[in-house]
Amino acid sequence: MINVNDLKPGVTFQLEGNIYVVLEAQHSKQGRGQANVKAKVKDLRTGSTTIKSFTGGEKVEKAMIDKVGMDYLYNAGESVVLMDQETFEQIEIPVTTLNWELNFLKEGQKVIVRKFESEVLDLELPANVALQVTEAPDAVKGNTAQAAQKKVTLETGFVIETPLFIKEGEVVLVSTETGKYVGRA
Repeated sequence: MINVNDLKPGVTFQLEGNIYVVLEAQHSKQGRGQANVKAKVKDLRTGSTTIKSFTGGEKVEKAMIDKVGMDYLYNAGESVVLMDQETFEQIEIPVTTLNWELNFLKEGQKVIVRKFESEVLDLELPANVALQVTEAPDAVKGNTAQAAQKKVTLETGFVIETPLFIKEGEVVLVSTETGKYVGRA
């Protein structure tokens, strides 16, 4: 059991049959009352983010999450096929649980799969990924009072906004958390 006062980003716990990972935790104490803990958490089964409130001293059950290094092989239509780097065992994850992650996955990429007991929960991607620009319109002169941006298409089909100097064929870094341009690779 984990005391809610010890919740911090990255801690996983079980509550009401769901498995959560803490994204942010905030402790507050008012006067003579009991301390409160507000935690922004992500449900690892559904991917939804919510805010949970606890009173100080409450306990939640720790969720033992296994992290397994895997290679992304290919998208089989309704599922994504991954291979364990050590045992070479292949697993399939439904595409519906990976809507956001598919924007950043390319064949042969290494990812970390989070498992609870034998259930596959989700993929953990690196903070930034390098992807090639496949479509980039030419820069248009004018209207450059602020930092001018243009929309480009990446090799995964994901569309992001980049500075005007990015050209087709270049490799750019993209944040997997926000989906925004970070810089050139």
